[in-house]
Amino acid sequence: MNQNSKRREALLYHAKPTPGKIQVVPTKKYATQRDLSLAYSPGVAEPCLEIAKDINNVYKYTAKGNLVAVITNGTAVLGLGDIGPEASKPVMEGKALLFKIFADIDVFDIEVGTKDIDAFIETVKNIAPTFGGINLEDIKAPESFEIERRLVEELNIPVMHDDQHGTAIISSAALLNALELADKKTENVKVVVSGAGSAALACANLYVLLGIKADNIIMFDKDGVLSSERTDLSPLQQKYAKGLPNIDLKTALIGADVFLGLSAGNILKPDMLIGMANDPIVFAMANPIPEIDYDVAIATRKDIIMATGRSDHPNQVNNVLGFPYIFRGALDVRATKINEAMKMAAVRALAALAKEHVPEQVNIAYGETKLNFGRDYIIPKPFDPRLITTVAPAVARAAMESGVALHPIHDWNRYEEELAERMGSDNKMVRLLANRAKMNPKRIVFAEADHLDVLKAAQIVMEEGIGFPILLGNKDIILELKSELGFDAEVPIYDPKTKEEDERRLKYADIYWQSRQRRGISLLDAQKWMRERNYFAAMMVNEGDADALVTGYSRSYPSVIKPMMQLIDKAPGISLIATANMMMTNRGPMFLSDTAINPNPSAQDLAKIALMTAKTVRMFGLEPVIAMISYSNFGSSTNESAVKVREAVSYLHKYYPDMIIDGEIQTDFALNAEMLRKKFPFSKLAGKKVNTLIFPNLEAANITYKLLKELYNVDSIGPIILGMDKPVHIFQLGASVEEMVNMAAVAVVDAQEKEKKKNTD
Repeated sequence: MNQNSKRREALLYHAKPTPGKIQVVPTKKYATQRDLSLAYSPGVAEPCLEIAKDINNVYKYTAKGNLVAVITNGTAVLGLGDIGPEASKPVMEGKALLFKIFADIDVFDIEVGTKDIDAFIETVKNIAPTFGGINLEDIKAPESFEIERRLVEELNIPVMHDDQHGTAIISSAALLNALELADKKTENVKVVVSGAGSAALACANLYVLLGIKADNIIMFDKDGVLSSERTDLSPLQQKYAKGLPNIDLKTALIGADVFLGLSAGNILKPDMLIGMANDPIVFAMANPIPEIDYDVAIATRKDIIMATGRSDHPNQVNNVLGFPYIFRGALDVRATKINEAMKMAAVRALAALAKEHVPEQVNIAYGETKLNFGRDYIIPKPFDPRLITTVAPAVARAAMESGVALHPIHDWNRYEEELAERMGSDNKMVRLLANRAKMNPKRIVFAEADHLDVLKAAQIVMEEGIGFPILLGNKDIILELKSELGFDAEVPIYDPKTKEEDERRLKYADIYWQSRQRRGISLLDAQKWMRERNYFAAMMVNEGDADALVTGYSRSYPSVIKPMMQLIDKAPGISLIATANMMMTNRGPMFLSDTAINPNPSAQDLAKIALMTAKTVRMFGLEPVIAMISYSNFGSSTNESAVKVREAVSYLHKYYPDMIIDGEIQTDFALNAEMLRKKFPFSKLAGKKVNTLIFPNLEAANITYKLLKELYNVDSIGPIILGMDKPVHIFQLGASVEEMVNMAAVAVVDAQEKEKKKNTD
């Protein structure tokens, strides 16, 4: 994509369909006059009076306890510098988005129009009663230090400047584990820091708390080493000033154990790295270009332990590992501040988490057979679902133990369960899916690439590294649309109807005819079919000229599935093809089957659909908890529809006793754990969180998933085809660009799984 196209896409993303990235959503009913009279006058007077009696009641009756202010004056915005408060607002809204999706914390972004320290502090103090915590963001140093120091002292709610402390906390966790792997003691290591801004100083300060001696830290800024002879240093920088007026970075690194980079790209040269001590620890965190290229570094020193700020290398130091969960823990105990004990608790929790067994969901997301604590895994991955239940409780405990918690937690098991429930508000599965696809991208045929939205999806798939598109359709139209989109990358384009593809088309026709000539297929029929793009595309996948196929944007599902069923075999041992949709609900991903193929499956068919769906759920790193849905509960009806569900469950209980599956059961009981526990405590689903629903017929499944999608704006991935021998997936008619990109990622993951199975058989 050219620069103009990228710019346009970014602007459209922020402008449409609603300007900005966040909104306020009511949490109470407001349908009736009675509701409104409770929400506002006269009912609202009652909580006001209770808060007037006891100010702490504000946490009981308002949203303050889960509301953080992200506040800036726009003086140090990302890599853009001093662009002003209005121009910083998109970044602050983005930070608000991260708070919500990772820790379910609500945010108001506040952009303050002053560079005066006193005026800024006074403004924040005046609005602080609104919030449970304050995240300072993108304020230039050294003003940021003074602003944070005073607000921490003068307010009784948590305040943290994430630009400083976020990087410090995450890199400190990585450093603890790196030192352990290198068998080095904190009190003995020599650290060289490139960069002397707010983040670098915060890192150095926290490293000292870990046990590293300040005298063993040498720090550089753009003007050279922080020397005691310099007169331009701030009081915080003077702490790391040494009597070394003429030393350069290369000399300082001789024998150094640790290099911390928060400065500029490519300033650490290979010869400097060679001069470091054995098992050098290098944190090159300049973005987007690290202080030394990762591949260059590991080629230069085989014994290196390296971290960067980039997601495409091991050991990403990413602030999202910290700030959402630090504020979560602080808010949940009503901490009056975020102190050093709480920061250190987050450091040690992150370090310890990296040593624990990694959930399969995380291994799958990163395309790893098994992530293990080691040089390429010294800090947890951002997609690790355990972060919220590990870091937040550690911070909350530290707040209590250090005496700054006003609302201590007593039942820690219940608290961790509540934290786990908050995970449902985030569509992590979509990111996990795309991330996994990127680990081993495949060639994907887009069979309707002469449609603008399909081509746009192919472009995103290409640019995001999800896969390598192969475009089918009218070549002239595709080239014209590519130009319109700024899709500059060279990709294969085929039009099955043209003479240009005669040789390939006739080859495919002959292969298909040879395999089906005794089943009523003539050579002429095969040649005619291969002029149709879906037949042509299916044969590309069959013959290994492509790894996966996506189609269906412009035609009805039955008309598109037909050529797939004719040309592509079922997977070994499979006698039935079905589909599942993965719905991104507020309780987490839900899998619904069969949503597109089998109108009225038998009991035996339902059992097969359940088994195939369970396999797909596991492909996404989740353990299937399956409810077989009906309008009746456990034998309450003798109707044929209910009986077949009951028989399917009976079969699965007998032959697959370890499966967590039960029914027949009504949907509300399946999804309401409390109702299920009280009414049907004998069920295999009691005490479990259902994530898979198998419906008695196509009508029920299809209506349900489309109802969820349209009424509640639930994202849907699917229908995912189950049981095919090749990675073939079909869009719903008129699918959105986002849905097609997600389906392409599913196709890549499916191809990865099939390749893995083939290699192990």
